[in-house]
Amino acid sequence: MYTTDSQLGMIAEIITIPGANGDLVHAYFARPAGPGPFPAVVLLHHMPGWDDWYLEATRKFAHNGYLAIAPDLYCRVGHGSPDDVAASVRAAGGVPDAQVVADAAGARDYVRSLPVSNGKVAVWGTCSGGRHAYLAACCNPGFDAVLDLWGGGVVMQESDLTEKRPVSPVEYTKDLTCPLLGLFGEDDRAPTPAQVAIHEETLKETGKEYEFHMYPGAAHGFFYHDRPAAYRAEQAVDGWKKVFAFLEKHLGGA
Repeated sequence: MYTTDSQLGMIAEIITIPGANGDLVHAYFARPAGPGPFPAVVLLHHMPGWDDWYLEATRKFAHNGYLAIAPDLYCRVGHGSPDDVAASVRAAGGVPDAQVVADAAGARDYVRSLPVSNGKVAVWGTCSGGRHAYLAACCNPGFDAVLDLWGGGVVMQESDLTEKRPVSPVEYTKDLTCPLLGLFGEDDRAPTPAQVAIHEETLKETGKEYEFHMYPGAAHGFFYHDRPAAYRAEQAVDGWKKVFAFLEKHLGGA
């Protein structure tokens, strides 16, 4: 957490890390100045891609005392504007769930191996990234916390399953081994409040540690200040406070 005596410098750069199948993938990595040790956050980007908002969010975590790494989950598709790359990914039916889970594990293992790490790593994502964060935490144990922000598609109908998304993530809930924070909007349609309720009931039935917050007056993407139609300042400010309080509780501070 930022305090007025923090060392405000940071290093932020694009690096390459091993991902699924040993592929080298790009990742945006930001770390605070100073010797640490620092907790870490893996950010899994949303369907619009590895865009400016996600790079800014990565730096926000570093500013608040975290090693922060955001792998480019669309790296294998090609390069160009985030909108163009994301359009290519959507046309291809998305990226395989198993590939994203392995890319997330690669990012986790990279930051955990650094000498300035305190060994604690969370996985965080919004929109499709929230869904992927939940999948990563359930399917590749080793994260210390997971944060799902309005992750659509955690609860799926059988008709929604595809070769790349073969299992509804909620089915993996029994395998979750770390605490979960979920932030959602009452006016969202992906996930709907009903889908969030199904997810919550599954968490209760399996005895998992979690906290869910449902925001009135908010829909999908209410943190996105670069999207005026979606952004809700009051809910976003409160949501960020909950994010950092949850991380402080489960990962410790720098």
